[in-house]
Amino acid sequence: MGVRGRTILCVAGLLAGIAPAGAAPKHLAPVPPATVALMAARSMAPSAPVLLRAYKQEAEIEVWKRAADGRFVHLKTFPICRWSGQLGPKTRAGDRQAPEGFYAVAARQLNPNSAYYLSFDVGYPNAYDRAHGGTGSALMVHGTCSSAGCFAMTDRQVGEIYALVRDALAGGQAAFQFQAFPFRMTARAMARHRTDRHIAFWRQLKEGSDRFEATGREPLVGVEGGRYVFAPYPDPAVEALATARRAEEEARIQALVADGTEAVRTTYADGGQHPSFTAMLRRASAFGAAATGATAYSADATQGAGPFAAASFIVPAGLGQVSRPEALALAGREVVVIPARRRPVPPIHPIQVAAAFVPLPVIETEPSPFSRLRLAEEPSRLTLATSPEPARPRFLTARFAALP
Repeated sequence: MGVRGRTILCVAGLLAGIAPAGAAPKHLAPVPPATVALMAARSMAPSAPVLLRAYKQEAEIEVWKRAADGRFVHLKTFPICRWSGQLGPKTRAGDRQAPEGFYAVAARQLNPNSAYYLSFDVGYPNAYDRAHGGTGSALMVHGTCSSAGCFAMTDRQVGEIYALVRDALAGGQAAFQFQAFPFRMTARAMARHRTDRHIAFWRQLKEGSDRFEATGREPLVGVEGGRYVFAPYPDPAVEALATARRAEEEARIQALVADGTEAVRTTYADGGQHPSFTAMLRRASAFGAAATGATAYSADATQGAGPFAAASFIVPAGLGQVSRPEALALAGREVVVIPARRRPVPPIHPIQVAAAFVPLPVIETEPSPFSRLRLAEEPSRLTLATSPEPARPRFLTARFAALP
């Protein structure tokens, strides 16, 4: 997929109040006017189907919406305030893992009475998770910056996401697809994580990601033999786009590995968050609760060093109680498993030259009014010749002489 513009919401705006007294109930609040205008500019009906994509490493949730031409088009990107666990799929209840995979969210999974402002259940465990013995439930996208396996947003963010998916489901979409990935599924990311124990699973996710990015159509996901499988698109031209993209991406991965791209393992103490929120926590800690309107609370003993390696933390107003802020100092550390290497440069064989000067083409010049050299006052001849020294075969000598 080519480079596309992304609308990253302003964090300051995210933390503003939700609605004045007397406004509609939070689960019925309309989509913000600016987002409605953005949909109109991108040829999207407010009730058109949606599709969501979550990325742990980048800590972002993208909202895509189907445009008039039938393709899903990127609408907005929301920074994730907190996710927990490591890169990789959720496997059991209590492992604090945010899930990865392809999920379906129907209207019955929306929770207008959530303890975390508003929420929806992403649908874990799905058929793939059950095939691998996955246990657990109630893995949500919700408000309040606290996660134990969920994708936690601010209340303002989840309010807007909730309104977008609510209107799509009310408009006739039976269920929207929620795609959860460890990172953006680029060829470089796959090459760098090629030794990770989850790489076989991530290759399955990448196939679905590639099919969507090549076509703008929701991948047709199934599970067979404990693996994600993707049915061909009904339109042969659309399927050809998906097939070509898969071949191109596989070739890119192989080329990156052959070129010596390093292999890494990315580790977390317990998940992470978008850098914009990390910066807010740093500022709150630097200026203090009194100056920022934040709240301070204590946490358990911490590990390591960093901006949050202290027993008490100051959290900006609007985030709620941030889960395990001390773990954020150890988020996203890369361990190099295979160092990068450069491909050897093939040797350049010296050019053999004769012992005598070899005449090269003669350049005849015209007088130049800008030069102070006496030579430029009249037509002249410039003769170039290669050096007779074999050790310096590319050295040129120049000789000027006035034309007779």
